[in-house]
Amino acid sequence: MKTKQLLSILLLVFVAAACAAQPDEPRQLTVMTHDSFEVSEAVVTSFEAVNNVEVIFLKSGDAGSMVNKAVLSGDAPLADVLYGVDNTFLSRALEGDIFEPYAAPLLADIPHEFELDSQNRALPVDFGDVCLNYDKAYFADNDLAPPSSLEDLTKPEYAGLLAVQNPATSSPGLAFLLATVGHFGEEAYLDYWQALVENDVKVAGDWETTYYTEFSRWGGERPIIVSYGSSPPVELIFAEDPLDEPPTQAVVADGTCFRQIEFVGILKGTANRDLAEAWIDFMLSPAFQEDMPLQMFVFPVNPNAELQQEFVDYLSVPDSPVFVDPEDIATNRETWIADWTETVLR
Repeated sequence: MKTKQLLSILLLVFVAAACAAQPDEPRQLTVMTHDSFEVSEAVVTSFEAVNNVEVIFLKSGDAGSMVNKAVLSGDAPLADVLYGVDNTFLSRALEGDIFEPYAAPLLADIPHEFELDSQNRALPVDFGDVCLNYDKAYFADNDLAPPSSLEDLTKPEYAGLLAVQNPATSSPGLAFLLATVGHFGEEAYLDYWQALVENDVKVAGDWETTYYTEFSRWGGERPIIVSYGSSPPVELIFAEDPLDEPPTQAVVADGTCFRQIEFVGILKGTANRDLAEAWIDFMLSPAFQEDMPLQMFVFPVNPNAELQQEFVDYLSVPDSPVFVDPEDIATNRETWIADWTETVLR
């Protein structure tokens, strides 16, 4: 064999061997989320390393906007997985037929109370309770007992003390509206809201304004607001100056909170079904579940995930949150919001 031909063959063998030694290029997995989604970089990196994948997060507005985008793009899905639809919008996602069923093995560890779709199209990931929060210092300074029920808020001594969010523009605002619907019933919830109006309730557009502008804890004039059951321990954990206990408290008496459950599902038409399944398995695993409380201030549905000690010590979880059937929410949500708007804002 001629020397030139031999060199060519050796070069081809070398290139082939070099290519074989290189790992495959990472595939991409796109996860559609709401704008409030957060996760530790190290947690995502660990998943990417194990699965040789690059995870791309597509933030798509609030939960309602995200679901609308997913439904409208159903024939050409924008992502492989959708995370963040909650029980107030779950029926819209299921009616839009955007998910492929997946019975993840870790569902066996998750309490059935969180599973709202018997076909496993939307799998529960986390939960959080929307509850009244109050500024403990205000009530101590004014020698006033904090509210212990929704009915308390209509009493004269609580006039001008409450700030809530508009349910048409705010997820916790909608959750609190649903709490009143579930607690008082469709026949009486508007009477309750009329009583709140007469007692000088303040309505803000979003949670951030309510918490950091209206709340007396942060310089506002309202010592009672709608927030989350997780807010008090978060106040403690992220305080600029060390605190012995949270300066706020959640009201978790029966019938005062609404439980939001967030779900994840595989979008129909994904070309990465195997990676989508792996990502959902990962979201239900303790590694991901334990990261959520300090990232999004929601709580794991997997009981094997451990909470940070401050949450264990100071988290108040309602024994009997208000429940409204997702089908009833789907049927009546827009009517309830419109009637609320007519009663409260006009």
